[in-house]
Amino acid sequence: MKGQTVIGIFDYGVDAQMAAQKLMSNGIPESKIDVAVRGATDRHGNPLNKATTPNTATTNRTDTTPGTRNDKDTGFFESLFDNKDESIKYSEVAQHGSIVAVHTQSDEEAKRAAELLDKYGAIDVDDRAEKYKKMPREERNKWINSSIPVVQEEMKVGKREVETGGVRVRSRIVEKPVEEHLRLREEHVHVERQPVNRPATEKDFATFKSGETEIIEHAEVPLVSKEARVVEEVKLGKETTTRDETVRETVRKTDVDINEIDAKRNNSNSNDVRNQRNK
Repeated sequence: MKGQTVIGIFDYGVDAQMAAQKLMSNGIPESKIDVAVRGATDRHGNPLNKATTPNTATTNRTDTTPGTRNDKDTGFFESLFDNKDESIKYSEVAQHGSIVAVHTQSDEEAKRAAELLDKYGAIDVDDRAEKYKKMPREERNKWINSSIPVVQEEMKVGKREVETGGVRVRSRIVEKPVEEHLRLREEHVHVERQPVNRPATEKDFATFKSGETEIIEHAEVPLVSKEARVVEEVKLGKETTTRDETVRETVRKTDVDINEIDAKRNNSNSNDVRNQRNK
């Protein structure tokens, strides 16, 4: 997979160096990070140092004074962008800033490096390029070095609903054996023949004819029926309670300390040094 170079441009060299340290603390090796510190001036706006263009496969390190552009700068950004206008825009903005270049080996690593550079203060190149169009070229470096952004974080606390548990109710039909004891009655017909020897009476002659007599036997048998009855109800409901919770976090703020420089003291120290050398 072809490597990619992710660029972050910072207004101040200290910001670029701090961002590089943060990148390393987030797991990006130092060998993959190049820092070109630009734009450092004294209180009169005079450049204090020179800067180097970050290394790429097609460019070498070269010294450039802040606020100027040379062929090495142009070649560096042209090696990164296929669009010439895009490379010119980055080159113009980089003249007055410090560059952090991260050489990545995958799309995932490049995306992570870009997110970290944005997080640690890389400027919006498109926005800065638009602002540069509205001011003379000689004023750009002064404008950058005459302002220090004071940043203060604010904590915003919101709420979101999450699942914390619940109840699942499932019904099913089960069978269980039951039994009941019954006392059942049965009838049985007994036939007995008894020998007798007596004279026949009128009653005997009245029944002395052909016929038949039936005696029916009866018995009780179990009779089973079933009736469904509701014996319990399961009701589902929810109740809402509230609780108070204190959210604690830390926020950052830029503190700017301004100390006046005593010119008389500096001149006095310089004279003492000269006198000692003369002796």
